[in-house]
Amino acid sequence: MRDFGVDHVLWLSNGHLEGDDTDSHIDTLARFCDPSTIAYVRCDDPNDPHYSALAAMEQELQAFRQRNGEPYRLIALPWPQACFDPDDGHRLPATYANFLIINQAVLVPTYGDPADVTALHALANAFPEHMLIPIECTSVIRQHGSLHCLTMQLPQGTLAQGAPAQRSGDTD
Repeated sequence: MRDFGVDHVLWLSNGHLEGDDTDSHIDTLARFCDPSTIAYVRCDDPNDPHYSALAAMEQELQAFRQRNGEPYRLIALPWPQACFDPDDGHRLPATYANFLIINQAVLVPTYGDPADVTALHALANAFPEHMLIPIECTSVIRQHGSLHCLTMQLPQGTLAQGAPAQRSGDTD
């Protein structure tokens, strides 16, 4: 862990998202909103195939402790109704956890589902200083991702300062 500059790791062993071709990357299941707050997806329908795995994930999250020993503030995100691909009928990876945090705003995936409003309210609690911008993502999840998956974050300092941009076709 020292090689990565970390001294505290949280690891979830449970949780999955049908239709997700990433084998359930964390950004589809649980996300930090600030250093002490985690938003996560919860399934309340015992008949849904996700129910058991997400209930086990919730128990893991409840057992996590911050470095100071305090529990994390957990914000449950609702589970939208199942979305299916209109071409072949497989379940699509609809989740509200795949939001995107940008400057002073959070882009929130929505699906034309009654749970959209509940998700927006939950995330408003998680991000009180941010504007929430709902983005209809039904067509996006047909590609098996959502807003966070569509982006490539570059941490500050990873790009050379003052280096000229290269355009396609530029040669030296």
